[in-house]
Amino acid sequence: MAVVDLYNVKGQKIGVQELKDEIFNIEPNLDVMWRYIDYQLSNKRAGTASTKTRAEVSGGGKKPWPQKHTGRARHGSIRSPIWRHGGVAHGPKPRDWSKKLPKKMKRLAIKSALSQRFREGNLIVVDDIKFGDPKVKNMKQLLNDFQLLGKKVLFVLPWKKPEYENVKLACRNIPGLKAIIADNPGVGQEDKVKIDGLNVYDIINHEKLVLTKDVVEKIEEVLK
Repeated sequence: MAVVDLYNVKGQKIGVQELKDEIFNIEPNLDVMWRYIDYQLSNKRAGTASTKTRAEVSGGGKKPWPQKHTGRARHGSIRSPIWRHGGVAHGPKPRDWSKKLPKKMKRLAIKSALSQRFREGNLIVVDDIKFGDPKVKNMKQLLNDFQLLGKKVLFVLPWKKPEYENVKLACRNIPGLKAIIADNPGVGQEDKVKIDGLNVYDIINHEKLVLTKDVVEKIEEVLK
């Protein structure tokens, strides 16, 4: 059973938190983590980029000048890709970039990312984090107490209540910080990537991972 220190909101150690080895202390599978991130970022792509080919650009129906005897290069349309205001050759067209990933791979990827942060010593467990007001100074005080100022930190909060929404709002004006709600750690809807939920990309993209005690229990419940 893995163990980490348990802190209060002032950065004081108040005990220890046990973590299940099968979730927080496995050998990280880097290949599956890469596949999850590729799947997640691909599903965020809008796929709406579009250009017009020479057939779709307005105009250009008439040959600009005769084929021969002008001394100029031969052309058949002023909408050729080599002309200014012409069509685009091999340009992007709307397409579906979405990908699918097996449920077991998603679970393994999240476990691998959590284990990676635990083994690095970058996993912090806090008894609870609540702010009465969504003020940046509250978040800066918390970061100062935990010596996290200037670092990229991901806060994972348990459920949507006003106190936790205040924490989320307090992070928005500080570069490198992000707070997400983890009611479901990214494995509830297999056909969609949750915008607000525990995911591999956010874990890997931030140096420190801060979980509340309730979130640890929720993760262990869902990923057991």
